[in-house]
Amino acid sequence: MLVSEFDYELPSELIAQHPAPQRSASRLLRLDGASGELRDMRFSELPQLVGRDDTLVVNDTRVIKARLAARKSSGGKAEIFVERALDARHALAMMRAGHSPKPGARFIVADGVQIVVEGRVDDLYRVAFSEDIDGVLERFGAVPLPPYIAHPASAEDAERYQTVYAASPGAVAAPTAGLHFTKELIQELKGRGAKIASLTLHVGVGTFQPVRTEKVEEHRMHSERYRIPPDTIAALSGRRVLAVGTTSLRALETWKLTGKPSGESELFVTPGFRFQAVDRLLTNFHLPKSTLLMLACAFGGTENVLRAYAHAVRERYRFFSYGDAMLIERG
Repeated sequence: MLVSEFDYELPSELIAQHPAPQRSASRLLRLDGASGELRDMRFSELPQLVGRDDTLVVNDTRVIKARLAARKSSGGKAEIFVERALDARHALAMMRAGHSPKPGARFIVADGVQIVVEGRVDDLYRVAFSEDIDGVLERFGAVPLPPYIAHPASAEDAERYQTVYAASPGAVAAPTAGLHFTKELIQELKGRGAKIASLTLHVGVGTFQPVRTEKVEEHRMHSERYRIPPDTIAALSGRRVLAVGTTSLRALETWKLTGKPSGESELFVTPGFRFQAVDRLLTNFHLPKSTLLMLACAFGGTENVLRAYAHAVRERYRFFSYGDAMLIERG
């Protein structure tokens, strides 16, 4: 397959720069993968589509304040983007410092916190902090908004670029399908008999990386840590499974393929993939030529999904992280 097969035209004004006034006030486009039928809805109507046979699986990862402004020991400006903590004082990070820093390069954050480059690990740098990473990020870090959001992170973003059920710190990007849920909507879903189960997949910086190959099969997927608790696995048995977000889907399908309820997922879902765990997918609208769009096409059918995206553009849906949602019923 060619990456160009997963392209579409998107007017820039449809890229949502801010969240909807209320979380569940977003729109919802429902796609029936079997018939190709589309239905325009409100996200607040989601409870009408679930019942006692449904289990919704949410990703409870919590976005960390991963973006740090720093200065070189020589005085120049730099940015350190923490991709994941390895232990209390070591992390893998992206670095923006003019020139690629060499081992031993030293950076200073705010009131004297020092960060030293220890070496390279693929596209990332292994760095050592002079203080515990969690405390440094909480005091001096900024919410790592996606590159297509033009404004600096604000107090609104600190709240709204986080799901209401976020519990396990470690992500550098939000599982955005979950941003539409309120506590009241979750209670309404439970009131209809649906089960809400959680897992953790820490979304990595690779979610923003473009596919740089011409052929889909040549792309190397980034690795992300996941954990599925035993009670979540028990809540799936004999029920219709609705994955809230591509991250939940990737964790569940990785478990089905490997038999491992925790570990690292490098699962790259493309058309032709055989789904074993998930029946319905709730997801936002994704970037052209992205791995997430390929996953949506695999789930709902490429022709169906691209036609749905064209419909969403015509109907002025809002796209990407702060945009509207799509419910895909597998054909």
